[in-house]
Amino acid sequence: MEKLTGKVAVITGGTSGLALATAKLFVDQGAYVFITGRTQEKLDEALQLIGRNVTGVLGDAANLADLDRLYATVRQEKGKIDVLFASAGTAGFGKLGEITEDFFDGIFDLNVRGTLFTVQKALPLLAARGAIVLNGSMASIKGYAANSVYSASKAALRAFVRGWLVDLQDRHIRVNLLSPGVIDTPMMAAAGSEFKAQVAPLIPRGQMGHPEEVAATALFLASADASFINGIELFVDGGMGQI
Repeated sequence: MEKLTGKVAVITGGTSGLALATAKLFVDQGAYVFITGRTQEKLDEALQLIGRNVTGVLGDAANLADLDRLYATVRQEKGKIDVLFASAGTAGFGKLGEITEDFFDGIFDLNVRGTLFTVQKALPLLAARGAIVLNGSMASIKGYAANSVYSASKAALRAFVRGWLVDLQDRHIRVNLLSPGVIDTPMMAAAGSEFKAQVAPLIPRGQMGHPEEVAATALFLASADASFINGIELFVDGGMGQI
């Protein structure tokens, strides 16, 4: 049985990796999905892969005007949102002592500020008893060299979830944080085979996660299966963050 029949979902940054896998799964499970991407080429490729029941909107989640245009499109085409997966984000490495203002702003503008306004601007369209899922990271609870700014940006999302579930309790909108570990995505491929070989032994099962495994977890949090789950951080990391 399809878990999202008749639902409308918005997925930011949905043109690659785990967000694209999630968009495909949501459509397979009966949803109509809106995805965003920052380049038309990537957006067109994603739309072709998904194939049906999807609208692509060009835009950057850190740009408030782009968010307004996204939600204007959703309002015009569907008039509501049942599931919001705020997935758009960026990463970067900078050791303490080498962090620049531009580096900090680039990560926090998208990961924190962008996530906040992605959710806030969706509120007029969000249906009662809807679901919001934020895209976190196992890095929020681990200490890695040159990764403090990225880790802090993802830790901020944990605080958002706790506060927003209270703000939205009268509308019975659930808010949860999905925190992946090391996932075999195009972004990870860009890190190179040497990095993959180094990180795999740190995962208890000995290999990285797959985008489809994260997508299955996002589907769970978005669906009625998680109707009594609110305000949690759910790690999809193969146990790496717990050891």
